[in-house]
Amino acid sequence: MQSDESLVARIRRRDEAAFTEIYEANFDKIYRYVRLKIGDRMEAEDLTQQVFLNAFKSASSLEWKGTPVAAWLFRIAHNQVVDHLRKKGRAISVSLEKTAPVVASDDPSEIAEIKIDMERVNQATKKLTDLQCEVISLRFAGELSTKEVARIMGKSEGAIKALQHSAINALKRELSVVEDGKSGRQTEQHI
Repeated sequence: MQSDESLVARIRRRDEAAFTEIYEANFDKIYRYVRLKIGDRMEAEDLTQQVFLNAFKSASSLEWKGTPVAAWLFRIAHNQVVDHLRKKGRAISVSLEKTAPVVASDDPSEIAEIKIDMERVNQATKKLTDLQCEVISLRFAGELSTKEVARIMGKSEGAIKALQHSAINALKRELSVVEDGKSGRQTEQHI
């Protein structure tokens, strides 16, 4: 793959090969991000296609500023998701059960355990701030680097690392509280 600077120049000229290149390199990441945000597979596919159509439509206004092309696409995806959810009147958080991968097992107990685990994670993520959720979505669903997330969100890498760290710690805390409650243990605090 060529440098992002020359890719941006080609995109501005509406070079089909450049669009094919960014589509193939980024479709899966953008789709996972959108799917995590909205939950529905078919809607996520449609919205992901719309992201690339919007990128094509706005190609002439794209300027090279040292930011990866993926950052531009994720900004478009984020805006697309927000617009979509605003039209539907829904919040951005979606049940992870709706986005869970298909279980490759026929064992009912294994399927039940996975569903229980997904529900636990879903409940834990409800305790995160919007910024923490966005960082987790971009880092893990979008598979972006800290640097890329920082550029997309307009924050420093240090701020992104701090948000990710606090989000993971909050998830760990919430999941351990659920686990403690599940096993019947009670944690006592001594002052």
